[in-house]
Amino acid sequence: MTCSPVARRLLALVGILLWGVPGLADEPTTREDLKEPVYRVTKATPSGVQDVPVAQAPGQGERDAAHPLDSALEVAYTGLNHIRANVRDYTCTLVKREQIGGELLDHEYIFTKIRHPQVENGQITVPFSVYMYFLKPDSMKGREVIYVAGANGNKLIAHEGGWKGRVTPTVHLFPDSALAMRNNRYPITEVGIATLTQRLIEKGERDRNEGPCTVQFFKGAKINGRVCTCLQVTHAHRRPPFDFHMARIFIDDEHTVPVRYEAYDWPQPGSATPALIEEYTYMNLKFNTGLTDADFSPENPQYNF
Repeated sequence: MTCSPVARRLLALVGILLWGVPGLADEPTTREDLKEPVYRVTKATPSGVQDVPVAQAPGQGERDAAHPLDSALEVAYTGLNHIRANVRDYTCTLVKREQIGGELLDHEYIFTKIRHPQVENGQITVPFSVYMYFLKPDSMKGREVIYVAGANGNKLIAHEGGWKGRVTPTVHLFPDSALAMRNNRYPITEVGIATLTQRLIEKGERDRNEGPCTVQFFKGAKINGRVCTCLQVTHAHRRPPFDFHMARIFIDDEHTVPVRYEAYDWPQPGSATPALIEEYTYMNLKFNTGLTDADFSPENPQYNF
């Protein structure tokens, strides 16, 4: 079946990812900003949970029995409470890599602005907002995406960069539509450190009810030179509902937020190396920069919509 010219143009845009773009004035200008994230897990013996600042998770004291995930869940609850209480907005360079359809795709580098929702008297006064600008690979450079919850028909707005942006139109897509989701594991509505922490809690609570696993804490891990605590969770055997063999969550010791998540599949027979499922790294985080509605508007003169 052949496609019309309009359909071909839309298909050229299907690279629109789960996550979007930054203000052009803030685009990194050196190759150092676009290197693959460097991370290190210390070879020292895993630290005891007493070395990790934790707070009581909701209902934690009422659990029927102790579980290895309890300490990790307490860390996650504490982190989520901190983010909700102290982080209004931030900018960062998001580096993501995902396995789609059995194929591990290239790293993507995305300058990202995120504004968390704000509520007053039970009403949302500031909606969840995302702006993204693709920096790398070259085939995606210049792509911009904006999403503001509840605005623009609750659709994302996107356009390609480079010559593609000159021949294809700006599009409005539902975040979970086939075009918006192509080559993405998650929609743009899932981007950010707050949602990442929330999803880790949901997985942890789910897995806690499904049997034992191994949980380790490594102090002194580093992500691009920033000191982190690494939480490593391992499921020895593949069975529902477990969706990874091993996952690592790196929490920035200073900012107490997750800055990297990576998950691996169970090793294939005859192989000792598990395959990467997905990884997300938040670099160059700058918190509470005072982002405004203009940062999430296609009318912003710094953008190319």
